[in-house]
Amino acid sequence: MATPVKRIGILTSGGDCAGLNAVIRAVVLRAETLGWDVVGIMDGTHGLLENPPHVIPLRHNNVDTVVMRQGGTILGTTNKGDPFAYPMPDGSVKDRSNEIISAFKKLGCEALIGIGGDGSLAILSRLAQQGGFPLIGIPKTIDNDLGITEMSVGFSTAVDVATEALDRLQPTAASHDRIMILEVMGRDAGHIALTAGIAGGADVILIPEIPYNIKNIAAHIKALREGGRNFALVVVSEAVLSPKGGSISRNFFGGQKRLGGIGHILGEEIAEACQAETRVTVLGHVQRGGQPSAHDRLLASAFGVYAVTLIQQGKFGRMVAWKDRQVIDVPIEEAIKQNRIVEKDCTLVNTARGLGICLGDDGTLRV
Repeated sequence: MATPVKRIGILTSGGDCAGLNAVIRAVVLRAETLGWDVVGIMDGTHGLLENPPHVIPLRHNNVDTVVMRQGGTILGTTNKGDPFAYPMPDGSVKDRSNEIISAFKKLGCEALIGIGGDGSLAILSRLAQQGGFPLIGIPKTIDNDLGITEMSVGFSTAVDVATEALDRLQPTAASHDRIMILEVMGRDAGHIALTAGIAGGADVILIPEIPYNIKNIAAHIKALREGGRNFALVVVSEAVLSPKGGSISRNFFGGQKRLGGIGHILGEEIAEACQAETRVTVLGHVQRGGQPSAHDRLLASAFGVYAVTLIQQGKFGRMVAWKDRQVIDVPIEEAIKQNRIVEKDCTLVNTARGLGICLGDDGTLRV
């Protein structure tokens, strides 16, 4: 039975990516066709911890096509401050979940749409269960590692950015007889590196799911040079382990740790093993920003419209997902149960091997 919803809330949580504003626009436009109001909650759940809660009304005139083209999120977001263990000024942690639940209920919203990755959706799902309010999840992550859905908002644009970087690095690599190494994001999975590496004509692609041996990489690059090539392109995911088996990370303000740095370690390894000049480019947050690709805008629009439809149908605790060229819905708990990593015998891995791309291992083609 359809739920007579009059007002819904929406927030973005976790790391930003391209396509978030297109989701927000789609939700608002679809909700307006039903006569519903939409309340935008600022800065993820942090907006509900302010007094009064930091929210804005969303109408078609403030989510126009200009907003759809913008990167980032007009609602702001956060990837820190777990409400169940919120860091306090004195160094302690406090469970502030009931404050968030109470603030949301006071908004008079009958349902919440949360746009986030696995971590954000896990927190929102826990809040919804504890507070007894309806929740719909929309997957967004440039890593594309959420379970069940074949595609998440933000991934397509991140891949486009990484591919363009390879397009730009190739001519300068050839001009200077260099090996160019591109480090891309990918916290737990190598989807960006693998997809962009194939599309961008990389010679070596390194992902966390396949351990590499520097001897294999060096042999591949030397073979290219012996065949007349004076350059090589290497793509490496930030989550690839160091030669000693540990992940490479850096400390940031506030005590946060973020992956990054394997590209420079690899650069030194390759330079020594190949006796060649190497240069390292770390894309970092460039992959998150900028205008969303056409594919991300389409996916975001489909997800946003379908999320409102689920609320209209009274189907809650669901995450919208993409499968077999259409939008479906799945239980949030099932979607976030496990990360979707790169399978070692998947189509793209075998495509890379079939193209003669070195993945750092023995190069066996699995069919």
